[in-house]
Amino acid sequence: MTSLESLTSPVAFLRQMINSLPHEDALQAYEAFWEAEGRAISFNVDRAGTPWLQMFDPFGERVDTIQFPPEYWRMLRAGYKAGVVWRAFEDDSLLAPYLLGYITSFYDPGVYCPYIVSLSTAIPLHKYGNEVARTRFLPPLLRRDDTVWQGATWMTEARGGSDLGAAVETIARPEGDHWLLTGDKYFASNAGAELAIVAARPEDAPQTVRGLALFLVPRLRKDGRLNYTIRRLKDKIATRSVPTGEVELRDSEAYLLGRPEWGIYLILEALNLSRVANSVASVALMQRAMADALHFAEGRTAFGRPIVEHPLLRQQFEEHMHELRLAFVLAWESVRLLDEVWRETPRYPARYHLFRLVAHLAKYWTADIAAQAARWAMEVYGGMGTLAEYGVERWLREAMILTIWEGTPHRQILDGLEAMERKAAHQKLFEHLAATTPVNPQALEAMAARVEDHLALPGDEKEATAQPLFRDLAVFTAEALAGR
Repeated sequence: MTSLESLTSPVAFLRQMINSLPHEDALQAYEAFWEAEGRAISFNVDRAGTPWLQMFDPFGERVDTIQFPPEYWRMLRAGYKAGVVWRAFEDDSLLAPYLLGYITSFYDPGVYCPYIVSLSTAIPLHKYGNEVARTRFLPPLLRRDDTVWQGATWMTEARGGSDLGAAVETIARPEGDHWLLTGDKYFASNAGAELAIVAARPEDAPQTVRGLALFLVPRLRKDGRLNYTIRRLKDKIATRSVPTGEVELRDSEAYLLGRPEWGIYLILEALNLSRVANSVASVALMQRAMADALHFAEGRTAFGRPIVEHPLLRQQFEEHMHELRLAFVLAWESVRLLDEVWRETPRYPARYHLFRLVAHLAKYWTADIAAQAARWAMEVYGGMGTLAEYGVERWLREAMILTIWEGTPHRQILDGLEAMERKAAHQKLFEHLAATTPVNPQALEAMAARVEDHLALPGDEKEATAQPLFRDLAVFTAEALAGR
């Protein structure tokens, strides 16, 4: 049972929620960095707003350098040094990178974006790149010093992100030992990265998702010139600690990852890595918002005592604490299942589709309740909560990004339905819960029957009425997992 006091430290919370917390010394050292330096840097970067793009050097040559204060780079590289990418390969496990991501997101969810897209670049390169590409490009992503390279995942174009089959207009054509890509990416997170994985359509491929392939695009060409350019950076409400831009690809050198016909599967593998990270970040943000609310409630006096001692507010803290624990166990289950299946390749085993469903449930529900908790934290502050100088309003801004990143709630519901209809993932979920948790058999049977009844509805009705079922299934799964 976690206490309110554990809210103030992400490592303390993780220690209470996870038996045998791996790399605890490294996690504590990373948290200590954030407390000593990172917290203040993050606050100032957020207040400064969008970073700026230096497009040319004094001689008129295109450089496309993104300008942050020097302290930003120290904050950013701290996570790379701690192991947000390299520990996955040293441990042959994703647990430590996601734990480091949790700590990062407690302090700055935006910084977690470069980390997870770098990991989402390194893993498909490791799994699907040819020997030449792996030898050339993977070692810089695994460095443990200031020379470390960053990755990025660029899929979305101006026509939108959900309907990839229709929206991706970037074209790829073969050119000797590599490919040339031409197109525009509209939401390019971590613009300026040394490497990016990019969705594109080979010439003459079908105009559907089956026609997409995944490519690795370096920042520099073989001759040292820029391989892509940045049209502009986005001015966002939050996640200001990660530059998001519009990237132009013009005969950009690229390297095919895996088989061309596997493209959509590889794209979704990368997105699922980030969806799990989004769940982890949402829970960490929820903890941070509650920690800030607790700090204020313990210091604010009304009617002769701290407001945290008033029964209504104390009850609200306890209710949010209960939801925080449920959200964590659901998000962490998606991490655990991912850690089992991340090495798999198409065609995937049944366990992979169980992971997919849990990842969709976790991404959908954790982002939703994180936004609610962030709004409530502002309410605890009262009028002070609306003022940027006190910082709590930031968590609502950040939470609203997390509901959209890597697929809106609408997308998670539809993809979850697809996993249940086509892969029977719900049956695997109920078998998993029955085998690993003390879930009530009658409750499990009732939920299973409800899902089957819903899947039997006509198509439009099934989609239109899916949200209550999906939310209830997420909560049911979280409560079952919490009973372990």
